[in-house]
Amino acid sequence: MDLLRDTFSAVTAGAAVSRETALLLARHPDQPKLWSAADRLRRRFMGDLFHLCSIINARSGGCSEDCRFCAQSARHQTDAPVYAMIDHDEAMRIARSNAAAGVVRLSLVTSGRAAEESALPRFNSLYEQVRRETKLEFCASMGLLDQRKAGMLAAMGVSRYHCNLETAERCFAEFCTTHTWQDKVATLKTAAAAGMSLCSGGIIGLGESMEDRIELALELRALGIRSIPLNIHTPISGTPLAELPPLPLTEALTTVALFRFLNPEAVIRMAGGRQLLGPEQHRCFAAGANGAIVGNYLTTAGCSVAEDIARLREMGFVFPSAAA
Repeated sequence: MDLLRDTFSAVTAGAAVSRETALLLARHPDQPKLWSAADRLRRRFMGDLFHLCSIINARSGGCSEDCRFCAQSARHQTDAPVYAMIDHDEAMRIARSNAAAGVVRLSLVTSGRAAEESALPRFNSLYEQVRRETKLEFCASMGLLDQRKAGMLAAMGVSRYHCNLETAERCFAEFCTTHTWQDKVATLKTAAAAGMSLCSGGIIGLGESMEDRIELALELRALGIRSIPLNIHTPISGTPLAELPPLPLTEALTTVALFRFLNPEAVIRMAGGRQLLGPEQHRCFAAGANGAIVGNYLTTAGCSVAEDIARLREMGFVFPSAAA
């Protein structure tokens, strides 16, 4: 029996990879062969279309929550900027720059447990101007949602909602105690009920096991998530996880490959922290990933959009003219 060959064939025939098989793949003796097989699955199910999006840190810092990895928690002493609303002109500069570079989807991201209902009209004015001046599609990442706020965002033209599960349910409380994994799932379901598509993933390199990552991939599959961002933990001074060692490149590549095997029809989107992988970070896009958040992230800097696009074109990816 050739586990990798047989699993590849089963997935292409429509079978779902089990937890047990994923664990065996994680220990496959030829990891480069696993990465290559995941890339072939990506081409088989998703083609060469690359999915670009970018984010604006619309409200920063001062967060009430205690997420141990986050620079924006008010419980940690970090150098993260603190403001209630990004300067409108600065936000428009970012939006225009990303649209000109070929980005197709823009997300306004706010710190905090949940965005206040009273703040949503101010974000709406920004969405409205972006809509007038660009063809960008809209996403929002504004914490926990209730039905009313979800409806307000959908009415603003927000077509996708982002809420990361962060990690598997069984270890979520190790990294956050002020809200629950179930709270995040409820938010995703509320967003879906309001007509928005869903984006949800997690952070790898928090000290979790590969089995925990597989569990997260299975949870996302069970929720039907088709846009899965993978963040690589960035140790930030002042947070409880500041001393964690960086995730090795090979471990990141194996994780990406397993997410592709477990979610063959999803956009696996590399997000914050990939710059920690250094000049070989684009190897993630030869191990099953087919999307990225480009430009800068919330409190860390990323690669230039032009640099990313040039490298990805060299790898054979193509870029859409409409939202992904």
